[in-house]
Amino acid sequence: MAVVDEDGVVVTANDSFCALLGAEAEGLREQAAADLVDLASDGRTWHAYTEVLRGRRSRFRCTRRLKHPDGRSLWAEVTVAPVPDSRRVLLSIADISDRRELQARLRHLQMHDPVTRLPNRALFFERLSAALEASAQDAEDAGETEDTISSSYESYGYGRTGRIGLCYLDLDGFKAVNDTLGHRVGDRLLAAVAGRLTECADSDGYTRGGGHLVARLGGDEFAILVEDSTGTEQLADLARAVLDALQDPFDLAGQRLAVSASIGVVERSGYGTTATALMQAADTTLYWAKADGKARWTLFDPERNAHRMTRQALSSTLRPAVERGEFGLEYQPLVDLADGAVRGVEALVRWNHPQFGSLAPNRFIGIAEEDGSIVELGRWVLRTACRQARQWQKDHPCERPIFVSVNVAVRQVWDSDLVADVAGILAETGLAPHLLQLELTESAVMGSAGRPLQALQALSDMGVRIAIDDFGTGYSNLAYLSRLPVSVLKLDGSFVRGFQDEEHANPADELIVEALVHLAHRLGLTVTAECVETSGQANRLRRIGCDTGQGWLYSRAVAPDRIAELIGAEPLRV
Repeated sequence: MAVVDEDGVVVTANDSFCALLGAEAEGLREQAAADLVDLASDGRTWHAYTEVLRGRRSRFRCTRRLKHPDGRSLWAEVTVAPVPDSRRVLLSIADISDRRELQARLRHLQMHDPVTRLPNRALFFERLSAALEASAQDAEDAGETEDTISSSYESYGYGRTGRIGLCYLDLDGFKAVNDTLGHRVGDRLLAAVAGRLTECADSDGYTRGGGHLVARLGGDEFAILVEDSTGTEQLADLARAVLDALQDPFDLAGQRLAVSASIGVVERSGYGTTATALMQAADTTLYWAKADGKARWTLFDPERNAHRMTRQALSSTLRPAVERGEFGLEYQPLVDLADGAVRGVEALVRWNHPQFGSLAPNRFIGIAEEDGSIVELGRWVLRTACRQARQWQKDHPCERPIFVSVNVAVRQVWDSDLVADVAGILAETGLAPHLLQLELTESAVMGSAGRPLQALQALSDMGVRIAIDDFGTGYSNLAYLSRLPVSVLKLDGSFVRGFQDEEHANPADELIVEALVHLAHRLGLTVTAECVETSGQANRLRRIGCDTGQGWLYSRAVAPDRIAELIGAEPLRV
């Protein structure tokens, strides 16, 4: 302790105070106390100190790092308090170096992964948040916008770009290592991977002033944080270097293991972004890398992400949309190629989305199949289409009734009693079974066994026609045609497009279609050609012997009242 007068000058000091500073008592007298313990280094501390000297504040305390004359540094806790009944103050110093060292060790344990010794998730996010805050502060100080920040990193001076880069990676197949060789070997592999990642980060040719932060975020997930990145090229080079480094097998106590990684790469201006947004983008991009085949890196694509977000928005609102009545049906004619008469229609569902407008089936049917809402939606489509077909029949009693063709997803066969649904809807609407055609894709029908095959057979026995949609693009296992209760083949449009141009037609396409039509007829099946767009295609299909055609040559999918106008009208000759 030392006594200091109202001018901040040391009056006297005890032996402990002198020993701590490595000075003699006589040498400390008449010296400014603030200089001895570095109280003037920042304005806030200096103001608090002077307020105590003037009697305007009871006390204050701060921590200072002091330099001992023998060269070592020590951490000291400095306390300044008034001496009772005096204008002097008492300055006391406590050596807290051991406490600070212990705190540092505890923090290191708290902020580092024990397996790899890398920074853990907590330290990673602390560094990431600090980097983003620094970028935001730089932008405010410079009065910059995001565009001008991105235009030239040199505007920040040497080494400051205001941009953040992130390589977020996940080891491919790591779970199999743990499951087969045990967690001890798995931990050794993680530690070895950490070493190679650190080497890649430290040897990055773009880095300035030390390597990038490599962290283990948990499990087999790692991240490399690039502060003040110079652009996507730097991150791409770093990602490639990581993949190359992991290609060499690892020798772990007699175990030789090969491992690969999928990497999501994000690089953007730190201005205007958050740690949460950056990690969401990195996580999404890592998922893309996995979905694209693993053992690769993928760069964040805003357009692809927007599509994903739209898909997610559709997924979350699809099921209640059925209850809200947001779906509608349009119908595309199926025309007899021999006489041009409309024999049937295919029901095509549209989603009248309140935000995205009218959506075609390819935008939401896959989502409906994934989340199971296809069962409820499919039941609604089937009921609506059958009711409409029956209404056309009632409105045109003197005309030959047209059939309605409805697409059925294979999940409808597995997750619901399709036979009971069809039987109930036919009874409810009064539509004859032979006026209903159910379309299943070739990949769903071919190889059907057990419940799907039994359901198809029961529907066929009921009188419902079964059609194979997009025939020729899936398994094309012709042996199944003789064993399945199929009555119609719908040739995929790729065959028809092959001879769209008379002058540059591919003879092989016509031969294939002719052979398929001949085979189908020998098996008692009828054939519908999809995507008929020109009269030349229609004429050639007619010559080949194809039964019906469907495509823009005749009509696009239209509203029910337009189909009503075609019933009994002049044939659609071309």
